[in-house]
Amino acid sequence: VHQKELDELSAIWEAVYTARDWVNEPQSYLSAPQFAEEVLLWAKQTGFNAEIFHKKQIESLKMGGLLSVNKGSVQPPVFMVLEWKPKKARGSGAKARKPVVLVGKGVVYDTGGLSLKPTPGSMDSMKCDMAGAAAVAATLGAAARMQLPVHLIGLIPATDNRPSGEAYAPGDVISISDGTTVEVLNTDAEGRLILADALHYAKKYEPQLVVDLATLTGSAVLAIGSQGAVVMGSAGSDTLAGLSKSGQAVHERLAVFPLWDEYGEMLKSHIADLKNIGGREAGAITAGKFLQHFTDYPWVHIDIAGPAFLDGESSYRGKHGTGFGVRLLLHFLKNMHNER
Repeated sequence: VHQKELDELSAIWEAVYTARDWVNEPQSYLSAPQFAEEVLLWAKQTGFNAEIFHKKQIESLKMGGLLSVNKGSVQPPVFMVLEWKPKKARGSGAKARKPVVLVGKGVVYDTGGLSLKPTPGSMDSMKCDMAGAAAVAATLGAAARMQLPVHLIGLIPATDNRPSGEAYAPGDVISISDGTTVEVLNTDAEGRLILADALHYAKKYEPQLVVDLATLTGSAVLAIGSQGAVVMGSAGSDTLAGLSKSGQAVHERLAVFPLWDEYGEMLKSHIADLKNIGGREAGAITAGKFLQHFTDYPWVHIDIAGPAFLDGESSYRGKHGTGFGVRLLLHFLKNMHNER
């Protein structure tokens, strides 16, 4: 075993355990602003760039999804823009220079808002609702440590989702930063609203690929449990196959779901451009279909609601936060570069 391989392995496990620590931190400590501070420290330690947008900047960007979900909170929202840009990236074509953008859902605690989570115990683990954001930030740190020759952008919208006198309510119509109007029928379908703003923001980078990770739906958990994550997207079969191959290699497996046009019909609203829920059937897919509306680039959505947080021991994954997605992304990004 060469020293370079040992260094790479060290960078990966440190990133996984950092992601796990963030997921396991209770909301009483890890508010959205505190999460941003943690990510800034991690960036300094590992060598990538991090910029934090605070509420005034978020308002100037008209991020209505993130601002609406945040209305019930006493803590302000943050939007994190992370970047790892290697000094020398292989390849001279325009495609080689375009970044890969990673987007992570950063709901640091989710009560469901005014659509309060109904079942006993369903809120107990909701400190894990920022597991996608944790995986993205951790991946940027490992990429920097490994000197991965891929230009990466990380985008993390972060807030908690709470009921209060100011909270957004079912029946509200909100505007996402691209101008899309959304009829909110369930305030517990909040992750897709904050991701919509981030996916629209990603357009400015003209990315070669965008991958979002999110603990998005209970439907994904009902479909395949905690044994893997649900994946769908517009990036094409080669990209989905590459991600699935990486998932098999690191035992962070993916089940590919369809994203047929007909699912979009379930999101049509009489009073807005979209509804934020599509009904009981195919909930993981209609959530993905909602996200797709805000993309105009090759895109993949990974719903990690099942494997992100475990109630019991599960082999190497341990108990509670698993850091799911970090090893998957790093394996995929490394292969993506090697196959150019």
